[in-house]
Amino acid sequence: MKSICVFCGSSDAVHADYKTAAFQMGVALARDGIGLIYGGGKTGLMGEVANGALSLGGEVIGVTIPSMNTLAFAHTQLTRTEVTPNMHARKAKMHELADGYIALPGGFGTWDELFETITWAQTGAHEKPVGLLNVRAYYGALLSAMDHAVEEGFVFAEHRNSVFCSNNPAELLQAMAGYQHPRAAVRRWMKTE
Repeated sequence: MKSICVFCGSSDAVHADYKTAAFQMGVALARDGIGLIYGGGKTGLMGEVANGALSLGGEVIGVTIPSMNTLAFAHTQLTRTEVTPNMHARKAKMHELADGYIALPGGFGTWDELFETITWAQTGAHEKPVGLLNVRAYYGALLSAMDHAVEEGFVFAEHRNSVFCSNNPAELLQAMAGYQHPRAAVRRWMKTE
């Protein structure tokens, strides 16, 4: 993986452990020579993951929209910032630039990006790994919901097992590096078998 797109929250009003983990995620990416693709913000976990990567001289590309490209929100020290016309174009550009995806803790925007990425893998639109940095067990309830969806027949186990999870950035990257896309499950899901 040469680049990872990180989805995460932009709120500053969160526990310090989340910010520390985001910074460590950025450091881990830069240490492994993996470029960071993210939403371009300087606040919350967004700012911390960028600062972590930048602290080791890592490449950081921000992808944003005009209304977020402001002094109050946009990080000004990035390797490059791309401004897209709208949120749909922003997500498409982030997907295009990335070789994998990681969701840190975040809210509705983070979940939207995460689930779109998982859905695209499920339907064969990409064959890139997806991971969750599960700081403070933030994603525990979501992981339980995913497991319940498998039990109830709404999600194939192969697709659920393709979402990697760890509370340690280095371990998460290592797990994602061994990703094997479940092509047989995609064919079953898309009813091409």
